[in-house]
Amino acid sequence: MASSPPTTPEAPSEWAPLRIPLFRIIWLATLAANIGTWFQNVGGVWLMTTLTPSPVMVALMQTATSASALLVCLPAGALADIVNRRQLLLWAQGLILTVAIVLSILTFLGATTPWVLLTCTFLLGMGANAASPAWQAVTSELVPADELPAAVTLNSVSFNLARAVGPALAGVIVALAGSGMVFLLNAIAAFYVVATLYRWHTTPHKTILPAERMSAAVRTGVRFIRHSPEMQTILIRTFLFIFFISGFWALLPVVVRHELKLGSLGYGIILGCIGIGAVAGAALLPGIQRRFPIADTQVAISTIVLALVMVALGLIRNLPLLCLITAIGGISWIMLVSNFNVSVQEASPAWVRARALGAYLVIYQGGNALGSLVWGLMASWVGNPAALLIAAIGAVVALVAMMRWRLADAEKQDLRPWHTSEPKVLIEPKLNEGPVLIKIEYSIDPQQATNFIQAMYDVGRMRERDGASSWSLYYDPTNLQGHIEVFLVESWVAYLRQLDRMTVADHAIEDRACAFHQGSEPPPTRALVADHIGKFAAKV
Repeated sequence: MASSPPTTPEAPSEWAPLRIPLFRIIWLATLAANIGTWFQNVGGVWLMTTLTPSPVMVALMQTATSASALLVCLPAGALADIVNRRQLLLWAQGLILTVAIVLSILTFLGATTPWVLLTCTFLLGMGANAASPAWQAVTSELVPADELPAAVTLNSVSFNLARAVGPALAGVIVALAGSGMVFLLNAIAAFYVVATLYRWHTTPHKTILPAERMSAAVRTGVRFIRHSPEMQTILIRTFLFIFFISGFWALLPVVVRHELKLGSLGYGIILGCIGIGAVAGAALLPGIQRRFPIADTQVAISTIVLALVMVALGLIRNLPLLCLITAIGGISWIMLVSNFNVSVQEASPAWVRARALGAYLVIYQGGNALGSLVWGLMASWVGNPAALLIAAIGAVVALVAMMRWRLADAEKQDLRPWHTSEPKVLIEPKLNEGPVLIKIEYSIDPQQATNFIQAMYDVGRMRERDGASSWSLYYDPTNLQGHIEVFLVESWVAYLRQLDRMTVADHAIEDRACAFHQGSEPPPTRALVADHIGKFAAKV
């Protein structure tokens, strides 16, 4: 009797994370925050077009929102890894609530100037960027690992659903009641988010080690990125993508007002079409990913489509046709953003995930801010259609970067924690004592030395990625089989943290190198703490 072929488990539904109550509550809060943000963006940009006709000043609105990322995203990512994320989110949303109320009052009183508007926009961006690493990092804590891509896509759906609804509503409200009203509604949305966060009680992460200091956490995050080729690939590709595509977002309000001769409602309609396309793209994304499973292929197709959308924006003057084209652009946009965001989260272990996301946001928002300024200046020199055409060509040409930096090279790794036992000591060092020198002695068959050294380069990169300030591999000229690995960490607690950060993937790298070691016992390891005069005697 023939047996039936084994069945493969079905992939989780794109909507499965919403069945988790905590994820659903946080998702609704982010939806409210995103709608309020779009109210603010539409009202602010449109108010700026009434305060000044300069395309540079209008483009600076996007720069003001994004530039704060250069200042706060990396420190905010470090904070999100070492403090209670709920409290960090409360402080950030509190800043947004305060500034939104102030801007609303000033606008109702007619006291808002272009520079006041830019300053408030910068502060609102600072609050949003301070919260963003924590919002994104907390996603992996709310859903199972196999539902993370779906949860990230749903977060993008929240953003784009807000884009579909928010701009159109904001356009109507601006036309009927002015920008001050949408600023007030943004404040109400921020109040709802603060109330939701206040009622949310998180489970603190249990660890016997003290929290890292802020400066050390930032240095560790930077060190992780410097020694992670996967993260470097993602960041380089993100910058090249957003720098050119930012021309679309920066020049869209200027084109709508001065080229299409439309009011705030027309601007809201076009943004709404982009959002509708993005929401539709979330539903289509699983099918697209099955058809084009390689991330680089998805990014290339989406970039080309968005480049064509930019060209169309500079040439087409028919609103219904432009709405259709921008909706297609929304589908491409969510595919791109989802690819990059998921790649960052899958390339970073839990202990540094918020810092990796912070670095990603620095690159994303920094490229957005720089690109917006460049394309605003370009539009003032050569006109809006020509600037959009140049940006579109640049986006397509930048795809050449795939030949050098491929997202497909950032393979999925098993980043679950690997529990490593602490070293047994006769004298217990103080946590802040250091630096600490670690020596691991290997006995290697001389004929396998070349292969061993190649495997150890991966070990060295892993040590430095997890916190070592330096790493070296030595051979013993008096012993044909003798090789010694030496690396340095800042303190005893930094060494314990490095052990605690070990992942399953890290352990596999270590195992590949240790497989060359001869003998029944593992390579002996010694951790040497820097001695100071009088300390040893005091301990004894």
